Amino acid sequence: MDFRFKKVTSTRQFHYFLYRFIRIYSWTFRIRIENEQKWLDHLKGGGRVILCTWHQQFFCAISYFQRYKNFKPALMISRSRDGEMIAAVAERSGWHTVRGSSSNGGKQALKQMVEHLKKSGLAGHILDGPRGPAGEVKPGIISMAHSAEAAIVPFYTNADRSWFFKSWDDFFLPKPFARVTISFGEPIILDKTEDEGVFETQRSYLEKLMRPGLRGPH
Repeated sequence: MDFRFKKVTSTRQFHYFLYRFIRIYSWTFRIRIENEQKWLDHLKGGGRVILCTWHQQFFCAISYFQRYKNFKPALMISRSRDGEMIAAVAERSGWHTVRGSSSNGGKQALKQMVEHLKKSGLAGHILDGPRGPAGEVKPGIISMAHSAEAAIVPFYTNADRSWFFKSWDDFFLPKPFARVTISFGEPIILDKTEDEGVFETQRSYLEKLMRPGLRGPH
């Protein structure tokens, strides 16, 4: 049974069904957007932007972020089976996916992300994915921002009614017709450095800044 389930979930038909389901489900959300224009102006003015969030919060943004597809944004996704499904949905939503993670193929994937970011100007990044620990910023985001000379723009999602899963990150799914808020932080521009201490200070700063945005079951 497990083999048959894995076989079904790896098909193009299932990936298309999943994409359509997420789109239809997300249409029920009543979405409010906060502080989007500042980073969009930076991007349209020739700057580069990396949108980043915690793994537990990315679902809320899937449908809305399709609005950015004209920028041909890049997104790094793990090579796992779950990553395969996420990549299929992301690509149908207009994102260019790069396969790799901190535990598998990360160095090459990071290089590809930087190359694409320099051309398109926009990328997305899950800070603590794909396996956590929750709320821990991996160093790849800092390296990417340095190499591409890009601003880091944190974003947070929340919903007034959600289901929380018993996963490593308390992943949450808004209930149908929930009020969903997508809130963008101020653009962060980091000075490029080869000093390991300064690099760690930058990573730690981003982590401390964003950790209060983690959600938990109520």
